[in-house]
Amino acid sequence: MPTESDGVRADAVSPAVVKAADLLAEATRTGVACPPVRELLEGGDLETAYAVQQLNVRRGVDAGRRVVGRKIGLTSPAVQRQLGVDQPDFGALFADMAVPDGGEVPLGRLLQPKVEAEVALVLGRDLPERECTIVDVLRAVDFALPALEIVDSRVRNWDISLVDTVADNASCGLYVLGATPVPLTAVDLRAVTMTMTRGGETVSEGTGADCLGSPLTAAVWLASALAERGDPLRAGDLVLTGALGPMTPAAPGDTFEAHISDLGSVRVRFAEEATTASEGDGK
Repeated sequence: MPTESDGVRADAVSPAVVKAADLLAEATRTGVACPPVRELLEGGDLETAYAVQQLNVRRGVDAGRRVVGRKIGLTSPAVQRQLGVDQPDFGALFADMAVPDGGEVPLGRLLQPKVEAEVALVLGRDLPERECTIVDVLRAVDFALPALEIVDSRVRNWDISLVDTVADNASCGLYVLGATPVPLTAVDLRAVTMTMTRGGETVSEGTGADCLGSPLTAAVWLASALAERGDPLRAGDLVLTGALGPMTPAAPGDTFEAHISDLGSVRVRFAEEATTASEGDGK
């Protein structure tokens, strides 16, 4: 049964939304990807997909998880054309999605991970304006960091439409943040260049301009969209602004490192073997 959530009464959630949310939640719990949920939401629009996302986010919060910000997806014009959309989407970031810089992703933590490099922003002020401007964002951002987003889909074989990825929390997985904050006065985010390697081999390149023209433009869109929904960005929130280059599939044993000019580097590795209980307690 649905539970009461922010802005959505339990009795206002349609059975189709609940069923889609349940399917995605079960895929997360079991580690077995599910069929596309768009078939359950036949005729559903973007708002229906966000209702599925919101239901599972609320379930996470009710279970004790902490929302720490948002991610922006579909910032690449090429990907937008592929899915037949003309705007990005967003998902919620939880504290337990964070992986330390240079840390390891345990085997089996994700279903079908892919890695992309992007600019992260941390806010020092609220952004409540429904018509947010670039000046509002510039005043609100405390600092920027290089980031790796490890996207993941609970939908089998990444067989996704816009409805699927929105419902699936914008295909959120995990994220890794660099360790040195950089104020916006020290960097032109539109002009930054990114190179991401896997095992030392370059697998993705791009610039800040490849993210909706600038990561700041993406942040303006997100701030306005969330304020319009009555759930604005707040001081302290983390914002992953969107990929600067193509995402790359990850396999056990892979090591990824991204360097973003004027922001620094960030690194993560994927474990080759699962850690057993006996290894963890010294038995």
